[in-house]
Amino acid sequence: MNSSAIAVSGLRKAYGDKAVLDGIDFEVPAGTVFSLLGPNGAGKTTTANVLTTLTAADGGTARVAGHDLATEARAVRAAIGVTGQFAAVDDLLTGQENLRLMVDLQRGRVDERVVTELLERFELADSAHQPASTYSGGMRRKLDLAMTLVGDPRVIFLDEPTTGLDPRSRRTMWSIIRDLVAEGVTIFLTTQYLEEADQLADRVAVLDQGRLVAQGTPDELKRRLPGTHVRLRFATAADLDAAARLFADGTRDDEALALRVPGDGATRSLRALLDRLDAHSLDAEELSVHTPDLDDVFLALTGRTAEAAK
Repeated sequence: MNSSAIAVSGLRKAYGDKAVLDGIDFEVPAGTVFSLLGPNGAGKTTTANVLTTLTAADGGTARVAGHDLATEARAVRAAIGVTGQFAAVDDLLTGQENLRLMVDLQRGRVDERVVTELLERFELADSAHQPASTYSGGMRRKLDLAMTLVGDPRVIFLDEPTTGLDPRSRRTMWSIIRDLVAEGVTIFLTTQYLEEADQLADRVAVLDQGRLVAQGTPDELKRRLPGTHVRLRFATAADLDAAARLFADGTRDDEALALRVPGDGATRSLRALLDRLDAHSLDAEELSVHTPDLDDVFLALTGRTAEAAK
């Protein structure tokens, strides 16, 4: 049995003379979250459209849920769920009716009890008989995802699922996504929120101008960048002066009485730093470890911040 829910090799797609996907390769293990990041126009949506059979690739191969994309498109569609950044619910129908419609589209392959179960699971039971037009953005997004789950897909493509949601609704969606993964569902996530990828993704890939410029866990990508440091804050200027002499590679902030010392943040390095302070009878008032975040990774790889790339 193939443990990869998605396996992509040499995937290519062009529109006219513009190569949108220029031979990309990646694998997504089953039961994990894979997040595809990149500036607008990098090819994220095209990748998702190809893998969900909405667009045909020009070259390369891909298997989704164990099925070949080119020869088993119908089997791929039966195994996946797709939720876009704009909830695809019918505003004229109630929440319950939206879900029942999805059950009817399954042509008897789904027990109607799933409607009640999904309404309860997504905390929509109290509003089940209200028109979807009265739902908040967070409720609509939950209903949209619930509708996607009617067919029990093993691979779900989430295209910016929390765009426009308030922080509380966003965290609710994160909790739902984590629960799905715990049940063995595979999530392919595109998002404009790097914090979201950092929180949810087991692996991240950065796409820029049709090419994958980096892949790895969020921590692996962050560790590739220089900039990890320990920040020490002292009680007096004299202590800061002494520490600055001790750590010649440090960067001092006289106003904050702080010293930034380069390091990898590992336990062994921290212990050595503290032992060195102690050996010279120096005490720091505060100690904190700072590491690059995914926004720093994004900037280093694409030359743009995530905010500027939207």
